[in-house]
Order: sequence, then C-alpha cells, then structure tokens
Amino acid sequence: MQKGILLPVFYLGPLEYYSKIKHHSDNIIFETCEHYPKQTNRNRTSIHSANGKLNLTVPVKSGANPHTKIKDVRISYDANWQRLHWRSIQTSYRSSSFFEYYEDDFAPFFHTHTEFLFDLNVGLMELCLKLLKLNPNISYTTEYVKTVEDLEDYRHAVSPNAHSDSHNLKPYFQVFEEKNGFIPNLSIIDLLFNQGPQSKQFL
Repeated sequence: MQKGILLPVFYLGPLEYYSKIKHHSDNIIFETCEHYPKQTNRNRTSIHSANGKLNLTVPVKSGANPHTKIKDVRISYDANWQRLHWRSIQTSYRSSSFFEYYEDDFAPFFHTHTEFLFDLNVGLMELCLKLLKLNPNISYTTEYVKTVEDLEDYRHAVSPNAHSDSHNLKPYFQVFEEKNGFIPNLSIIDLLFNQGPQSKQFL
C-alpha cells in the first residue's frame, strides 16, 4: 500500500471526516471489508434542528452483526426512515441559504431504495465531494488488514464516541445558532446548506 489515509465510508459524514479527505486528497483508501461496527457514523449522522442536535439513523436488516462485512450490510425498509430523514432535513434547512440550491441533488437518495448501506454511503459521499469541489484520489480495500503500514488509520478515530479534531474547524453561520448556539462537527450537509459554494474553505 502507498502512503495515504484509510477511512471508513460514512452516512453523510461529519465535517471532521471531510476535512481529513480534503487534507489527504492525494491518496485516500476507503475500507470495504471491515466487520460492521454498530453505533457508528457508518449508518448515522447528526443535523441541526430547531430543537438542537438531531441524530438520524439508517436501520439495517437484523442479519447484520459484528461478523458481517460492511459492504454486505443491507438496509431495512420495514419503517419509512427515508421519509423521516428527508422531512427532518427539509424542516431543519428549508430556511438556510442554499437548501433550495442543493435540494434536487439530495432528494433522489431519499425516494429510491438502495439495497446496501455501503452503496448508499458511497453515492452520498460522491455527491458531497462534487458539491465541495473536491476531487481526491480514491481507492477501496480488497481485504481487511487489522494493522496497516504507511497509512494513517482513521477507521476508528472519527466516531461519535472518539476524541474529535473538530475543534480545529472554523465555525460558520447555522440557521438555529441564535437559539441553540453553534453546534460543531455536524453532518457535511449542515455546512453545505448554510454556506454553499464557500463550504470548502471551512474544512
């Protein structure tokens, strides 16, 4: 493996995640073969609602367990989570400066069924990178390696329970900041809907 950074693939990952992508753009390797870890950003994200931080979780089928490879985890549609997520996003950001500008780009992901969590995450990530005007050199793992050499391993560093580097990120205007204060390290869509084409400079 060449020198670079090793990352998991997140569901609408936080700013810290995209900051790492921006600053290691020469060689980014995404993990496809890790065993599925529960309660991580792989199937959850956080947005800024009128009542503060709101967590959104993509449900996975009950067969997913710690021995299931991340690329094989299937999304559950037993409950209409897509409608809940999209309505929550609309309610939280419809008054933001750039929601209407990007709305049509994100809407299809919440109106069509994607079988695998990994495919949903990659599709959303590719869209966010396009909107951020980031064009990193990306590849994907073909096998799981517990300890890697010549790579910065962030598979477990960027998570809801891990120490965060988000304090190094620039604050920016948020729609409900006057009511709730600034909430750092939310989903990348919080930055995009509030700052639009200027988002890249905040990473």
